[in-house]
Amino acid sequence: MLVNGHWQAAWDPYQETDDQGNFKREAASFRHWITPDGSAGPTGNKGFKAEAGRYHLYVAYICPWASRILALVKLKQLEDVISISVVEPYLTDFGWCFAGVESRHVSGATEDHLHQKPYLYQLYLLAEPMMTGRATVPVLWDKKQNTIVNNESADILAMLDNAFTPWAKNKTNLRPIEQLDQLNQLNEYLYTELNNGVYRAGFAQSQQAYETAVDDVFHALEELENRLSDGRLFLLGQHLTEADIRLFVTLVRFDCVYHDLFKCNIKPIRDYIWLSHYLSRLFYDHELGETVHFDHIKQGYYSVKALNPNGVVPSGPITNRIVNKVKKSHDH
Repeated sequence: MLVNGHWQAAWDPYQETDDQGNFKREAASFRHWITPDGSAGPTGNKGFKAEAGRYHLYVAYICPWASRILALVKLKQLEDVISISVVEPYLTDFGWCFAGVESRHVSGATEDHLHQKPYLYQLYLLAEPMMTGRATVPVLWDKKQNTIVNNESADILAMLDNAFTPWAKNKTNLRPIEQLDQLNQLNEYLYTELNNGVYRAGFAQSQQAYETAVDDVFHALEELENRLSDGRLFLLGQHLTEADIRLFVTLVRFDCVYHDLFKCNIKPIRDYIWLSHYLSRLFYDHELGETVHFDHIKQGYYSVKALNPNGVVPSGPITNRIVNKVKKSHDH
């Protein structure tokens, strides 16, 4: 946690909790937008024009919020347009760190390619020397102005889908205008009930808060299973949208992390027929599996001392039983 430009305390996963023990996620600190002409977006200042090679992403493979940005980059084929650095999956007393900083190292983590800083919070101080707040991923960095554009994943999803279309090898529009109202409603539902719902369950500080959250999670999963049971390929029909990315990153982590560590153990995803096939389709047919690193996911979540004091990482499920089981039937 940064307070007036100084690191004050060891990283705490619980963020803010209300008087009923409910987990509350803190708002993002940087909300500027990249636009085709550099004009201001819905929030923040102008001056961030879409250009190939100008922007850099800081991500963590463990993190679903950062990973949905990686999924969009993969789908749109923007890998040659936006460069990427990856932090280690575990959180240190100083938050996210880059490869080689601590004795532990998980393959796939990188150095800070732009500034060679050891810790992510130091990049926040480059952008705002007196910052107060949490240093989170994803971070979208502007190499030209040497500052953070945005650290809100929902914003980054929207701007990368729109502003970088001229450079995208895949021109698929993940936010089709004719479905935008429906998409925004679905995105909000997914966030409240499921994407953040698993965190509300895992970090609940009271039995009532936990039971409310876990009920929301499994009610949402049943609703989504029912939605897909009509044979549609994706959440809004036959075409993939941003909502599918948002759901994918939670589903793919569910059985190996959220089911046990976050106490969302009423039912695993592999027991949902339609959701399992949907997950496998995104993982393999749309190659989103290439953005998934199960070693980072498991090492990272199970390193959270507040939830797993001894740091023991379970062997299963077999990587990844969630999708491999379905792939066998899908291939036939």
